[in-house]
Amino acid sequence: MVRRNSAPPAPLPQRDGVDPVRLRLPPDPGHDWPTVRDHLIARFGRAVGGERIDAMFGEGRFVGADGRPVGPAEPYTAGRYVWFHRDFAPEERVPFGIGVVHRDERIVIADKPHFLATMPRGGHITETASARLRRDLGLPALQPAHRLDRLTAGLVLFVVRPEDRGAYQTLFRDRRVRKEYEAIAPYDPAVALPVTVRSRIEKERGVMAAREVPGGEPNSESRVELLGHHGGYGRYRLLPATGRTHQLRVHMNALGLPLLDDPVYPVVQEPGPDDYSRPLRLLAKVLEFTDPLTGEPRRFESRLSLGPVPGQ
Repeated sequence: MVRRNSAPPAPLPQRDGVDPVRLRLPPDPGHDWPTVRDHLIARFGRAVGGERIDAMFGEGRFVGADGRPVGPAEPYTAGRYVWFHRDFAPEERVPFGIGVVHRDERIVIADKPHFLATMPRGGHITETASARLRRDLGLPALQPAHRLDRLTAGLVLFVVRPEDRGAYQTLFRDRRVRKEYEAIAPYDPAVALPVTVRSRIEKERGVMAAREVPGGEPNSESRVELLGHHGGYGRYRLLPATGRTHQLRVHMNALGLPLLDDPVYPVVQEPGPDDYSRPLRLLAKVLEFTDPLTGEPRRFESRLSLGPVPGQ
C-alpha cells in the first residue's frame, strides 16, 4: 500500500552510486518566493552562490517529478518536489578494495577497508562503501543497516531491499547482534585482563574526541580480553555490548592501552592527509545474529587482518 503522503520516485538515476537530492518546496508565508529560482537562491545561495544555481538551471540540473527540467521562472508552488544532483568535490580514492564475505537476495556482508567511510557524510560522498558497492554490485537500493567508523576496518551488513532494512536495523538497535573486534595496542602486565569496562561516553558535535564523564550513569560497556603479547604490544579481543561513538577506542585508552596508530586517542593529531601505511589497528572481525526474516542463525568472519604485532 502506498502512503498517502509518500514522495514520488526519483526521476533521476544515481550518479557515482549516490542518490539525487530530493527537495520539497515548503509553505512559508513569511517569505515571498515568486519563482522556484527565488527559493533556491534564498536556500542555497550563500553556500554555493547564485551564479552556480543559475548555471545549474541552464544545464537542466533541476527536474520535477516527471523528469523534465524545472525552469528558473516557473512559479513557486508549495509542496512541489524538485530533484537535483549536488556538485561533488574531488575525493582522493582510498587505495583498498572492498571484499564481499556474503551475498544473497536480502543482505550483503562486506569487508570495509580502513579509511573508507561507510556512507556519504561530510567530505566523503563518492568514496564510501555504500557508493562503491552500489556501483560495483549493480545494487542501487543497497543501504547499510549500521555504521562502522571510517578508520575502522571490517564487517558491515548492507540490506539489498529497502523494505527489509528496518528489520536488520532493529537487530543493531536492540543489541541482538554479537560483535567481536580485534585490536593491537600496548601490553601492560599491570592491567588485569579480561575486564569489563562500563562508563558514560558523550560525543559533542564538531569535537573530534568523545569523552568519559566521571561518575556519570554508564551508557557503554565493553569486554576486553588479551589474546597474546610480544615485545610490549598485545593483540586483544574486544566485545562491545553497546555501540557508542568511538566506544572501544575510548575504553582502551581509559585502560592505558590506546590502540596502535589511533590519531585521536590519547592525543588528537592535527588534521592532514591519511597515511595509508599506518591504519588504526582495529578490525570488526565477527558479526553473529539470528536473521530477522528467516530465523536462521548467521555468523560471518572478516577475511581482513591487522597484521603482526610490532616486533614479531
